Amino acid sequence: MKNILSSYRNFLFILFLLVTLSFTLSSCYTQKDKSLMQVSGTLPKYEKADYEHYTIEVNDELIFRVVSTDDEFINLIEAGGASQQQAISYRVYPDGTIDLPFIDSIKVVGMTVEQASVQIQKRFRELVSDAEVRLALANKSYTVIGEAGKGIFPIYKDKLTIYQALAQSGEIALSGDRKHVKIIREINGVPKILEFDIRPNSVIKSKYYYIYPNDIIYVQKDPASFYKTNNFGSLIGLITSSISLFTTVYYLTDFNTK
Repeated sequence: MKNILSSYRNFLFILFLLVTLSFTLSSCYTQKDKSLMQVSGTLPKYEKADYEHYTIEVNDELIFRVVSTDDEFINLIEAGGASQQQAISYRVYPDGTIDLPFIDSIKVVGMTVEQASVQIQKRFRELVSDAEVRLALANKSYTVIGEAGKGIFPIYKDKLTIYQALAQSGEIALSGDRKHVKIIREINGVPKILEFDIRPNSVIKSKYYYIYPNDIIYVQKDPASFYKTNNFGSLIGLITSSISLFTTVYYLTDFNTK
């Protein structure tokens, strides 16, 4: 019986050493796991891509303003809801058109805001020769879900980057999977999922770099985070608890062998 208990105690000791070593080697997050803008041959390398201006989609909301020396016409436009103070938005219908005061429906889907502005301005100049149109998106926002915060956030500048967008939402948690960041983006009316590793510096100027209106950024939980600790202090606490447990078992088996 004593031999059995002794063998069992030796087995527990070896098991404890193996488990402790395993936790020590794998329980902490590393700089390579979590750092952004890394230069490494082992990480993906993304090609550079030219910036593409956002094109208007169905259900987008547009706001516009007309400027002219014809005060009477401007007063009519503002009475129709296009005043700068009211800032009424106009929705793009499923057929790709938009209805604005005093002009026929005009198709804008697939155009950039600048291109749509030119087309709308042409229509208004059929009424007033010196009309100038200022057009803008009312729904300039993106959504973040998962391990990088949650919410809908404004696109406060042109060419907002993925880094700026995540900084605004609260950055990626240590438990976030940086290897499989996803952007859900509607392209020509069809939702597309762009998945990428955010760690390499080649993300800069790639097709994943800029955030567009209506984008959804999803950072899933890293499956390995269940076994990770956030800092060295947590790891020490884990090892201390393991030592305490082993010591208890050791003395119990030692007591029974006497």
